[in-house]
Amino acid sequence: MRISGKYNPLQWDEVTIGEVLNGTKFTKASIKSQFMGDIEGTASIEYLMFYTSFDEADMHAAEATYLGFMRIEGFLQGKEGSFVLKDTGTFSKGVAESSLEIIAESGTKQLKDISGAGSAKADQKGCVWQLDILI
Repeated sequence: MRISGKYNPLQWDEVTIGEVLNGTKFTKASIKSQFMGDIEGTASIEYLMFYTSFDEADMHAAEATYLGFMRIEGFLQGKEGSFVLKDTGTFSKGVAESSLEIIAESGTKQLKDISGAGSAKADQKGCVWQLDILI
């Protein structure tokens, strides 16, 4: 079954954890987001990001690759529980595009047997996601 919706970042804490060399940097970001649509709930996300270019004055001009894990808690079409997504993506020209994969056996409560994969996209217009899942 295909599910979809939007998300809004509520909190974004990003710190440089590697040396800045030749216009590059390595960072870690901790993020909280609100999910709306077929999933109603919150997400706690941890990302590692490598910027191949960045401009402190205009972060939307940055280029980066990232890997993260996202724990979503809430309701999926009325079923309560949580699960973890692996999020792999790139940020370029102000657009973040991600491939999402539900981590096997990460589901809890009524989402205990969830599996699937999908995508997400975030830009100046907003943040959207979709997943093809089995429960």
